[in-house]
Formats: sequence, structure tokens, C-alpha cells
Amino acid sequence: MPGFGTSERTYGNASAMARALGVTLREVDIRGIAGDVFTAVGHDSARQDLTFENVQAWTRKFLLFSFASHEHGIDLGTGDLSELALGWATYGGDHMSHYGVNAGVPKTLVSALIRWAAERVFGGEPAAETLHDVLATPISPELLPPAAGEAIAQRTEAVVGPYELHDFFLYYFLRFGFGPRRIARMALHAFAGRYTLAEIRTWLMVFLERLFANQFKRDCVPGSPKVGSGGSLSPRGDWRMPPEASVAAWLAEARAIPER
Repeated sequence: MPGFGTSERTYGNASAMARALGVTLREVDIRGIAGDVFTAVGHDSARQDLTFENVQAWTRKFLLFSFASHEHGIDLGTGDLSELALGWATYGGDHMSHYGVNAGVPKTLVSALIRWAAERVFGGEPAAETLHDVLATPISPELLPPAAGEAIAQRTEAVVGPYELHDFFLYYFLRFGFGPRRIARMALHAFAGRYTLAEIRTWLMVFLERLFANQFKRDCVPGSPKVGSGGSLSPRGDWRMPPEASVAAWLAEARAIPER
């Protein structure tokens, strides 16, 4: 479902993997439908704001549910545990599905599984090269038009921070209930030489603010399997949290972490 931000690189990799797996490939360009929605709500498509991005996500989900109904199937969501924690999904868009197969898998594990599949499942085949290129591609929702030269304009980790840090924070927050100071101290040791304490402190505060602010999205997510020992953010599994919970105490402790 190519949209306004789809790059030739990701489009080509998606098509190549579909051919390698022998699955049925159907393509629907969402720009026309999204354009109709812009017109209906009076949005200027030249204004590439949150509405511009969200309408594309809603259009894709509407189409996926429609295809599932037409084919008497189900829509499998691809959102992962890291995105659930950070709220990095459009409410009612990619946030929703009939079943969230990856909702218990953190982003760093998704990458590790792709690398494993490239080496062990598709080793020596063209698909292996495609998967390695997927890993080398910046993580992006691709909702804004590509920059000059087809470069991806949106880079998720430039906005929310490194997923390897967030997945580290999330594991020790969910599995052991550690506080910000202890998590920061452990991260400084685990990522020695890669991140300064100031950088860890900055992204830890982003993690806490986004985790608490996006509970409303986790209150209504589809069922999903629990994977690993790091816990689950499903309201029907391990996680219980009111959407009005305050992050103040956690941020106060995080702010007290020295920058060096």
C-alpha cells in the first residue's frame, strides 16, 4: 500500500520478499483514498502535519480490514512491543488489528530474527540480500515524502531515540520494576563507551514520558501472545495501568540523575 512517503528502496524490498515467499501480492496505492479524506475534512494536503500522517495510517487499516472481510480472513498486526511501550502508532490505525502477532516482541529482537532468517533460512538466496538491506534501512513510518534523492525523510530513532536503549529500559522496568536511577546506572555499564550518562538520562526521560502518556492506546489493543520473560504490555496479560497515571515521580527521579 504505497503512500506519499514510500521510498523506492522499501517498496522494492517488500515486493522482493513477497516474490521470494511465494505469497499473493496485491497493491493498492493509498494516495487517492487519502486525498479524498483530505478533501472531505478540508485538509490542505500540502500541509504535511499530523493529520497528513494519520489519515494515511487510517486508510491502510481501513483497507486491511476490508480485505480481511472480503477474503474471510483476519488482519495480523505487525506492531511490536517497543512501539506499544512508546506509543509509536496511530490510534485506530496501525495500533489496531485482529491479532497482534509481534506485540510481545521488542524491536531489537525483531531485527535479530530478520538477521537469523537471512543467514539460516534464506542463506545464499536472493531473499537473504533483501533482508540484509531491510536491516540496513533506517526505521521509518514513511508517511512524509522522501527527501532529495529518494532518501527517507523520517527516521524514527532520531525522534524517539535508539531502540536498543528503549528495549533495555523496558525490560528492567517491566521484568524487575527498577527505578530510573538504577536503570540508568545499569545502562551506563551495559552500553559502556556507546552512550554517555547524559544521553542515557535524556532518552530515559523520553521513554518514561511516552510510556505513561500512551497507556490509552494499550487499553484497547488486540490479543497477542506473550513472548520471552520481559513481560507484556497487554491489558489482558501482565500489564495493569490506569491511563491517568502520573509520570511525575518517575521523572523527578530521572531528573536527579547526574549528566556525568
